Amino acid sequence: MRLGIVAAVIVIAGVAVVVARTGAQADLIPYTDSDAVALGANLYEEHCATCHGANLEGEPNWRERDADGYLPAPPHDVNGHTWHHPDRQLFEITKYGTEAMVGGNYRSNMGGFSEVLTDDEILAVLAYIKSTWPPRVIERHDAMNAQVGN
Repeated sequence: MRLGIVAAVIVIAGVAVVVARTGAQADLIPYTDSDAVALGANLYEEHCATCHGANLEGEPNWRERDADGYLPAPPHDVNGHTWHHPDRQLFEITKYGTEAMVGGNYRSNMGGFSEVLTDDEILAVLAYIKSTWPPRVIERHDAMNAQVGN
């Protein structure tokens, strides 16, 4: 009987560890870390706001290609589609650039930042962006991340 109880405790502890690890992986972007968000706000202003807007509003007519075939920078606020993509994809687009991630003949002015920002700095910028979304959008984004297993 005692051995059965010990075995049950070990199994429950193992499940708790797996659940904790899964939860940690669901959110790659540290949007609840105030230090990361503050760093991200500064980096966003320095590297992103010129195209994506000081208030995350993006460029006008961001869904319509320009004369050269490029889409203007989209908004990162709730009106855009940033929150429609899981953390891992947002990280990779920021690090490697949109053209590299989409492939084919897709054209974008969004180059990668792998030579400009560290991985942690990229995550901080994304943390800042995500921290500005309303709770209902964050909940949907977190649920998507959990589903894809970031």
